[in-house]
Amino acid sequence: MKAHDGMYIDGSWRPAAGPDVIEVVNPADEQVIATVPAGTVEDVDAAVRAARAALPVWASTPPAERAARLTALRDTLVARQDEIARTVTAELGAPPKLAQAVHVGLPIAVAGSYADLAATYAFEERTGNSTVLHEPVGVVGAITPWNYPLHQIVAKAAPALAAGCTLVVKPAEDTPLTARLFAEAVHAAGIPAGVFNLVTGLGPVAGQALAEHPDVDLVSFTGSTAVGRRIGAIASGMVKRVALELGGKSANVILPGADLARAVNVGVANVMSNSGQTCSAWTRMLVHRDRYDEAVELAAAAAAKYGDRIGPLVNAGQLQRVRGYIEKGVAEGARLVAGGPGSPREKGYFVSPTVLADVTPEMTVAQEEIFGPVLSVLRYEDQEDALRIANGTVYGLAGAVWAGDEAEAVAFARRMDTGQVDINGGGFNPLAPFGGYKQSGVGRELGVHGLTEYLQTKSLQF
Repeated sequence: MKAHDGMYIDGSWRPAAGPDVIEVVNPADEQVIATVPAGTVEDVDAAVRAARAALPVWASTPPAERAARLTALRDTLVARQDEIARTVTAELGAPPKLAQAVHVGLPIAVAGSYADLAATYAFEERTGNSTVLHEPVGVVGAITPWNYPLHQIVAKAAPALAAGCTLVVKPAEDTPLTARLFAEAVHAAGIPAGVFNLVTGLGPVAGQALAEHPDVDLVSFTGSTAVGRRIGAIASGMVKRVALELGGKSANVILPGADLARAVNVGVANVMSNSGQTCSAWTRMLVHRDRYDEAVELAAAAAAKYGDRIGPLVNAGQLQRVRGYIEKGVAEGARLVAGGPGSPREKGYFVSPTVLADVTPEMTVAQEEIFGPVLSVLRYEDQEDALRIANGTVYGLAGAVWAGDEAEAVAFARRMDTGQVDINGGGFNPLAPFGGYKQSGVGRELGVHGLTEYLQTKSLQF
């Protein structure tokens, strides 16, 4: 076990203000692998003051120079990608291939995209007799989750840095080691002292202190809707800008003319990836009544093939939560066709890939975010019924539509109340805006839309 000391504040690692530590547990074997400092209000204040002091110089740094620093950051992440992937596997439990391809590969691409945007974005534009300036919003407080520990930091830090903002990141307590590696990469990339700061700590202490700090201009949070609601209330009460990327209960709608086998297999893979710990996972599969039984058989077979290839859940609390949802689904009348609440291993926080059939829209498992490898399969009568079911939750983050005719799928997708829809298996695009409708959030991440979240406008009239 390694005891890590210090917070990354104002360009160096400095001792934490208090003696408390957070234990980092490997969810595959339940062993404590490291400790990090549990940050206090004093640590957060020191980090915010460093960010505030660094803001004038970084905000006035030419965009081309900010782009160069982001390019160096991306290159540093590339150089250390194997070490980062091993760390993600150790503290999150992600299988090594997934850690390399997604947990490291995606944030490297995102960092590169913001290096390009910083160099090409029009931070000034003319309209009539005015020049409109797009200026950094200021000091950003970023509170990130554990499910994609590097990507979620990069998705906030890269656009904030490209915009000319300075920031303080409070990473999830389950995955602080990846965040520390990112801070080391920032340092190696030559990003000036105080521009990026890292404070590890507990959400109710360090996270709340960051959200409440009067010198933070924008709070960007990714996590549960319940916590997001509290952070949104704090931010709006202080008239701060806020960006919230919250929960999801996304629908995978398979229309009658679709390639059923492909739609089901891709749909199951989508839910099981990252052990179901993805806010945008298509956790509700909607199938026409005439093909429902066939779809359930295909889904059960696809889930059974995963076996030991699925990683653990992040911690013991998540394990109990997911088991509880499976048991509740069965108690409310769902039919278990694959997996179940029992543990497939003696050690580690593992849940078998699970498929629940005969799920109806009002069941708890069809309404609430489970955040585990659990798929609910629902039947519908016709397209209007499918649309009503798809839109019938408080969430609206993502979704999918499959059809024999692409135009039919697009027409259906246009009527879905959700921020992203994949058509016939369309791939994830790191340049497209990511974010939700309804209680799935406020604002967008990634691409140009992600950059503009960190900018404010000023108009000069001539």
